[in-house]
Amino acid sequence: MKAIQFTQYGGPDVLQVIDIARPVPKKKDVLIKVAAIGVNYADAARREGAYVVETPLPFIPGSEVAGEVVEVGEDVKGIKVGTKVVTLLGSNRATGYAEYTLADSRGLIPLPENVDLTQAVALPLQGLTAYHILKTMGRLEKGETVIVHAAAGGVGTLAVQLAKIFGAGKVIATASSKEKLELAKNLGADEAINYTETGWEKQILEVTEGKGADIILEMVGGHIFYESLQCLAPFGRLVFYGMASGKPVKLNPARLMEKNQSVLGFFLPQMMAKPTLYQQSLHELLNYVNAGQLKLMLGGTFSLDEAADVHRLLQGRKTTGKLVLVP
Repeated sequence: MKAIQFTQYGGPDVLQVIDIARPVPKKKDVLIKVAAIGVNYADAARREGAYVVETPLPFIPGSEVAGEVVEVGEDVKGIKVGTKVVTLLGSNRATGYAEYTLADSRGLIPLPENVDLTQAVALPLQGLTAYHILKTMGRLEKGETVIVHAAAGGVGTLAVQLAKIFGAGKVIATASSKEKLELAKNLGADEAINYTETGWEKQILEVTEGKGADIILEMVGGHIFYESLQCLAPFGRLVFYGMASGKPVKLNPARLMEKNQSVLGFFLPQMMAKPTLYQQSLHELLNYVNAGQLKLMLGGTFSLDEAADVHRLLQGRKTTGKLVLVP
């Protein structure tokens, strides 16, 4: 079967097309014929050797896939061959950039008939991230103000919508271009601010009448993190779930004491340790999609051979919505 692998850390050029044997499921595993693969910043961080956990070499990236079950392990129950599913592979077995992949049967979510496989792949990583940074970590309460950074991206487009679904009083979207800000507004954002412009944090304070936001979803790092703290309301929660800029941050906890603020970290693979919570939230997201409340925004579909080009687009901040590879 065809797969994408890297044997050294580096830029997109280290991604190479290879031909390897199709894996065989054991015990609780299933073999999935992959129809769609979600592309994420985590894949690029893996490729650069800058991921939260160590990336062993050689490595096949990709942690979220949608497809059809074609073979099941001897201990698998309740999952039949032919079932269309979506799943998160987990950080220790991310092998999604391939024509076939193994997945733990306990983490599979069977798909409703009317949900397209290419669209469904937007949910495991980015959908669950948006859900849990708002609800589980952010503890969003009705009427609160939320800032969604990178609001035109895969997580951002979903977080804008989910914040409204969960009852946010005001959603402030930030992005790096007029087109991206317009997209966020079309998805329900009340305010849209360009965070590449000097003084953007002052605009936040103006639209919140000096109070700031109750929840800030931050995945950029560097100076954006420090400027975001200036926009955090008393008792506010800043949820840090990524570092797209590659620039680390330092925080003196004493600065949080004055206004009883919190900074929380979120790492989605830890959700796999709580399969009940993982499955419940993914089912909830699928229900929102079925009901037409949640739109899945695709930024483009590309062939597996184009993985390196897709990584360049992703890191060049030239895309909106979810990027998908198709074997």
